[in-house]
Amino acid sequence: MNMIYCLEDDDGVRNLILYTLGTAGYEARGFAESGAFWQAMGEQTPQLILLDIMLPGEDGMQVLEKLRARPATARIPVIMTTAKGTEFDKVTGLDTGADDYLVKPFGMMEMISRIKAVLRRAAPAAEAGVLRTGALTLDQARHTVTVSGQRVALTLKEYELLRLLMANPGRAFDRETLLQKIWDTDYAGETRTVDVHIRSLRAKLGAAGDCIETVRGVGYRMEDRP
Repeated sequence: MNMIYCLEDDDGVRNLILYTLGTAGYEARGFAESGAFWQAMGEQTPQLILLDIMLPGEDGMQVLEKLRARPATARIPVIMTTAKGTEFDKVTGLDTGADDYLVKPFGMMEMISRIKAVLRRAAPAAEAGVLRTGALTLDQARHTVTVSGQRVALTLKEYELLRLLMANPGRAFDRETLLQKIWDTDYAGETRTVDVHIRSLRAKLGAAGDCIETVRGVGYRMEDRP
């Protein structure tokens, strides 16, 4: 499930957005100011961010600039939201690196449509890219995995499991979700299958395998290392 963060200081607007996202099948978290938002970013990386320009303290443009300046967050899709509607605001936001722009008051169905479109555009770039975490590199185009430049031989399921975790740094996946995504929805296996593959993956990756963290009572996540 895609995690979406909404940074919006208006409680009414934020709650409506979160409710709509939930009913549309998205997992979402809302924040009234940037401090709580940055703390959450350290815990989990979202698939998309809805970002209001007018915020108390650090405004949306400043937040966007920071996101684009950091390698770990530079490619996260961002849709700006604001009550301002001038061409200058729109151009400034897009020039700073926003992927799309919504002017308040906007319809909730329009918002969902924009989100789907931005996520579709972002997906091909992510699939074709190179994922890196510390000394660990996964090249999706070449279908290779290396640790400090040394090639690591993985089975197809191990590779897909690692790719999913690396593509979503900081996100905790429960075992059932991993089973569904890697072994498909019709797989009639048990969650211990995931544990066996994680154990094998860690062993093959050596010291780099430590970046695959066990989330007690949940499952696993990839630590986001520079």
